[in-house]
Amino acid sequence: MTSVTKILFTVSEAVPFVATGGMGQVAGALSAALKKLHPRKYDIRVVMPLYGAFRAQYQEELKFVGETTVQLAWRNQYCGIFTYKHGHVTYYFVDNRHYFDREGVYGYDDDGERFAFFSKAVFSVMELADFVPDVVHAHDWQSALVPIYVKTRFADKYPDMKTVFTIHNLEYQGKFGHGLVTEVFDLRKEEVPLVEYDGCINLIKGAVVCADKLTTVSPSYAWEIQNGGGFGLDAILQENSSKLSGIINGIDYEAYNPETDPVLDKNYTMETLDNKTANKMKLQSLFGLPVSPRTMVICVVSRLVSHKGMDLITYRMNELLDLDLQFVLLGTGDHAYELFFSEKAVSHPSKLAVNFTFNPELAMKVFSGADVVLMPSHSEPCGLVQMIACRYGSIPIVRKVGGLGDTIRDCRAGDGNGFVFDEYNADLLLDTIVQALDLYKYREEDWKNLMKHAMSSDFSWDVSAKAYGKIYEALARGQV
Repeated sequence: MTSVTKILFTVSEAVPFVATGGMGQVAGALSAALKKLHPRKYDIRVVMPLYGAFRAQYQEELKFVGETTVQLAWRNQYCGIFTYKHGHVTYYFVDNRHYFDREGVYGYDDDGERFAFFSKAVFSVMELADFVPDVVHAHDWQSALVPIYVKTRFADKYPDMKTVFTIHNLEYQGKFGHGLVTEVFDLRKEEVPLVEYDGCINLIKGAVVCADKLTTVSPSYAWEIQNGGGFGLDAILQENSSKLSGIINGIDYEAYNPETDPVLDKNYTMETLDNKTANKMKLQSLFGLPVSPRTMVICVVSRLVSHKGMDLITYRMNELLDLDLQFVLLGTGDHAYELFFSEKAVSHPSKLAVNFTFNPELAMKVFSGADVVLMPSHSEPCGLVQMIACRYGSIPIVRKVGGLGDTIRDCRAGDGNGFVFDEYNADLLLDTIVQALDLYKYREEDWKNLMKHAMSSDFSWDVSAKAYGKIYEALARGQV
């Protein structure tokens, strides 16, 4: 082993290039944080698909590494490799226009073949770039085949290579029919049991079995997915619990900074919270609500789907609209929820405003202007919104589940940075909002102290990066 630990991230998305959710945030931010913490200790590189939208934006800056063919069973597909340096991290992009020049990132009938090609291409990157990592860190089902291939197809070639597999959201497992095993995934007959589970092919199950270490995005989620929240994989995860760790995600403190954020009407710190009030008034005006600096503004910045707790909110919406507060809702999702909130906004124009879009800049304006961020999730592996909310001095109201319970402490129990309720119950949600409203209205100084306490919470990547660094170093030393 050399003095430098070589790490290769294999991931289907990463900021700042392509990000549809938390996985993209993690892949981009974690690699940068590790390199920043120990610039000489780690050689960190990231490989991901070269999507069409990214190609158009960065065409002139991409450097061609080489080309080869990738074999998927009986197919031989073109594979081009390009590289680009972002910050101190080297990125490799796998080029195949048939698979990746599409309008979206996921959701196609041939997704299994697309990401099997990508997983196989990871090993072509190693050859063409002359980079053999000590540790490969794969993320979610899209690159779940990588640790499987390390233990099967490429075991003789890379006998010392170790793998880490991170589960970001176990609801999506990479399930496919048996026909793809030999026809696409290129696994031998004796290797099929690695990926077989519950009557189908399950790529995450295979990665769980084959990876040397498993991580997921919060300690509580690590427990939940072994105890009833594993979407059918609880038993497999229990069998492999000795190699599973829950490491909470972080946020990029340079990107999410109310003191320097360029999209805010007024920048602010814990010492200049009056400027946050100016952002609040701007937000009310922007969303067509009455401008009232002492009316509590509750925001929801979320996908409008049931597991985000939308059914709890809709169930008690009439009672909530009777309270002395305003609601701002930003996000897209199920048509039924969009229709419900649209109708409520029309009938209560001074209390509720909606914008059904995904707009990162507008989201920052919402966080900077809202008093409260609502996250009553039924399930939440980690969650980033509650961390961003704290950073911007907006108080989270969350259900104690997954990463929400690991990051937010109930201020009603003493030293807390938000409001937390335990059971998935609409009455508890309503009661918690009423108690938050009482504190806001009648104990202004206590509310300001709560804001400062939330803003002082440390959700930077430093702690998480150190935890991952220990895993990489142990694996590189052969301490599996």
